[in-house]
Amino acid sequence: MSDVDEPTIDADTAEIEAESDETPASDSAEPLTVESLVATLEAVTVERDQHLADLQRVSADFSNFRKQTDKRNRDMAKQAGSRVAEALLPVLDACDAAAQQGAEGVEPIASQLRGVLMGSGLELISDENEPFDPNRHEAAISEPGDEGQEVAIVAQLLRTGYAWNGRVLRAAMVKVKG
Repeated sequence: MSDVDEPTIDADTAEIEAESDETPASDSAEPLTVESLVATLEAVTVERDQHLADLQRVSADFSNFRKQTDKRNRDMAKQAGSRVAEALLPVLDACDAAAQQGAEGVEPIASQLRGVLMGSGLELISDENEPFDPNRHEAAISEPGDEGQEVAIVAQLLRTGYAWNGRVLRAAMVKVKG
């Protein structure tokens, strides 16, 4: 063993040395001119612009996809909530019927259930003395209107209707005048 350390060459250094040994231009290649450099620069610029345009298009497509996916997920969550609310409507009807029959202790439960659902998006449709809207009301009884009355109005609410975030779950059953 000798006391002298042998120099070590790593792979990066070996590649750099190998590249520096090559001659930049051979006799068969055309000589570098300003015109050829300008042409090469223009070709590279066009290619860069194409890649940039592709990147911008892909970025816009991805952004649109993300927005559509987020909207679809929000809509699905709202729809799932509306299914739960729609399933609970008979419970609210039973509570209302029990309260009308004089059962005690039902109204606080119905009120609390209604409050929780309304906090999540449930809306009551109970539009007495408002114009009749066939999208929100179901006419069960009709009576003639007063003279000069141009539009039909809701005279009496027979059964409460419900909407979930603006979408009618069940139309209100009403008596219509006019």
